[in-house]
Amino acid sequence: MQTGVYICHCGSNIAGTIDVEEVRKHAERLKDVAVARDITFACGDAGQEQIKKDIAEHKLDRIVVAACSPRLHEITFRRVLEQSGINPHLLEMVNIREQGSWVHADKHSLATQKAKDLVSMGVARVALLTPLDKRTVPANKDVLVIGAGVAGIEAALSLANMGVKVHLVEKEPTIGGKMALMNEVFPTNDCSMCVLAPRMSEVQNNPDITLYTYSEVTNIEGKAGNFNITGVKKPRYIDEKKCKGCIDICARVCPIEVPNQFDFGIGRRKSVYIPFAQAVPLVACIDEHCVGCDLCRLACPAEAVDFSQKPEKFEFNVGAVILATGYQPFDAARKEEYGHGRYRNVVTSLELERMLSAAGPTHGRVVSPSTGEDVKSVAFILCVGSRDEQVGNPYCSKVCCMASIKNAILISEKYPDAKITIHYIDIRAGGEMYEEYYRRAQERGISFVRGRVAEVEESEGKTFIRYEDTLMGETCREPYDLVVLAVGMEANRDAQALGKMLNLSTRPDRFFQSAHPKMRPVQTHTKGVFIAGCASGAKEIQVSIEQGSAAAAKAESLLHKGELEIEPMSAYVLPELCDGCRICESVCKFGRIKVADKKASADELECQGCGACSAACPNGAIQLRNYTDDQIMAQIREATREINEYPLVIGFLCHWCSYAAADLAGSLRLQYPTNIRNIRVLCAGRVNPSFVLEALRRGADGVLVAGCRLGECHYTIGNYCALQRMDVLSKLLVDMGFDERRLRVEWIAASEGEKFAGTIKDFVKQLKETGPIGSEFKE
Repeated sequence: MQTGVYICHCGSNIAGTIDVEEVRKHAERLKDVAVARDITFACGDAGQEQIKKDIAEHKLDRIVVAACSPRLHEITFRRVLEQSGINPHLLEMVNIREQGSWVHADKHSLATQKAKDLVSMGVARVALLTPLDKRTVPANKDVLVIGAGVAGIEAALSLANMGVKVHLVEKEPTIGGKMALMNEVFPTNDCSMCVLAPRMSEVQNNPDITLYTYSEVTNIEGKAGNFNITGVKKPRYIDEKKCKGCIDICARVCPIEVPNQFDFGIGRRKSVYIPFAQAVPLVACIDEHCVGCDLCRLACPAEAVDFSQKPEKFEFNVGAVILATGYQPFDAARKEEYGHGRYRNVVTSLELERMLSAAGPTHGRVVSPSTGEDVKSVAFILCVGSRDEQVGNPYCSKVCCMASIKNAILISEKYPDAKITIHYIDIRAGGEMYEEYYRRAQERGISFVRGRVAEVEESEGKTFIRYEDTLMGETCREPYDLVVLAVGMEANRDAQALGKMLNLSTRPDRFFQSAHPKMRPVQTHTKGVFIAGCASGAKEIQVSIEQGSAAAAKAESLLHKGELEIEPMSAYVLPELCDGCRICESVCKFGRIKVADKKASADELECQGCGACSAACPNGAIQLRNYTDDQIMAQIREATREINEYPLVIGFLCHWCSYAAADLAGSLRLQYPTNIRNIRVLCAGRVNPSFVLEALRRGADGVLVAGCRLGECHYTIGNYCALQRMDVLSKLLVDMGFDERRLRVEWIAASEGEKFAGTIKDFVKQLKETGPIGSEFKE
């Protein structure tokens, strides 16, 4: 066996903290290491060529790269091995940047010792790795896009233009989303429908797009390349083939009038309605308020009304899913001090959009709702439901400042003599042409007042706002004809069920978590599932369009061959050790393990590789390829061979979330103690209690098991298996005389870097108070 070890400087990112030469010298003394070399940038072309050269000259058959996170460059170095004729799975990446130099910046000596330990662990593991063969499975090239707002429309059209068959599902009776309800869009002041309507029409007329409106997806099963989709199309009680879109005839006779959700409640519509004039499809819909009077059916000259319609179930198969489920506006009534819903002259920014629209309830007039007269004074209050810890939304919604400035400009153009004031915390004008747009508003005489508005109140038939001008140092109370609350964006609650079906993680702000906010912004931790637009957070229309196009490109790139390469990290059975106890079969909720004739067998093609079955097997008869008991035990032994730090913590981190959180802590440069030696596992469910016992037996002072947040496991059940297993183990440790605080279990999302760093700080402090391993037995 000939192993090559490469220590990356990463410029000064690693070498500025860790003594790379000392680590290299340590590596060359390890068993089976034929070459130990330091490289300025291992991922660069020169670094990759050096590794290839050494493989050829020294006949290396295994490679260890101590550099950045494997989540970033494991694929890069696997490709280097493959190009050199070595199986790409005979690679071990040791994370000494995100989980080393970046989090121990002021502890050079200890960070170097930690790096040496991690390299020893990596060399021990790589010696036991086995070559794994590529496997492929057929993949359906069709794609499901959920949500037909501007991001979903862009995704669907981009895919269809590449020849991909698309199923586009929209819960509303029309496509277009929130953009279709805007008047004009910043910073160009384009008419919203003028630029969106042609794209909506393209969707309807594209032969490669199957459009499901007034429909919802109710179930998703399967995996990348083979998702089985079930959904329901709600009855419109209108025959779509017969309806001519002449809504006036049937709506005129309808006796039921309700608030129009497409005017955000400030307009009215009938129970039979078309959302707006440019709706696609241009077909009427009869809602749940209908009393069955039959007048619309009798009035319709096309005989399109059909009350016999029932919900229609649909099913199809796709290879990938794009979530473009958008956002929901913040409910301004939650900010009681502003009086929305109580004071007629207080409206939201979206309600104002409908006022400004020529197709809206006021036909483009901006009026004071209490009088119906054109406004002479308007106050905008920004950050309503954004940057507000009190309502649980500390984030900026990104569009509110610019949308308010845009609407203020439009009002000033309609009513040149109107007094217009924008009350802000900070104006955020960071996009292309945004700052110029902001200045244009100032030049038009629009006033900008810095400071939060304390409250809105009514007195003697007038609407007043009380506010502090922080720049002038004054507290003021002024009347306005109209008060506009610039409401922020919140995660769409209706999309939560879809997230659970697809095992998606959410961020603390409740929007869907991307695989990486910079490097993989439209991909998720679930292969074959992509996100676009405001499903992944508040953003502008142009960014949503970009993400729709990007998600389409990623989906097509994944599926274009008609087959998918499967990561071969599957479970496999050692028949000679299996006694047919069926524990593994009961643990695997996906049915990938079957027991026949007292022997278990695993469906390696369908196995997702969580390892929960392996951790449950009392005989070690079922293992996970390249995450075997022997490989993990080898890492534990090396981590505890020479204990140079007290307290020593062995950490088992799940690849998808807690390991990613540890990486994020590094990216954020959050500092924590050097005491932990991390072992990456695909899932917390893979952690066998014997790993914990072995670590403690060999002198570790504590063990951390960290997985995804409960309910967010990449494998659905893995962390629940880990929870149950560690609860039992914790009680066993107490029975054995150990202090129960030596085992710590945490559920940490990929976005919770601060929580990870805080956990390590707290655990190390706790272990110091507890004392060295074994000290409890002396009492």
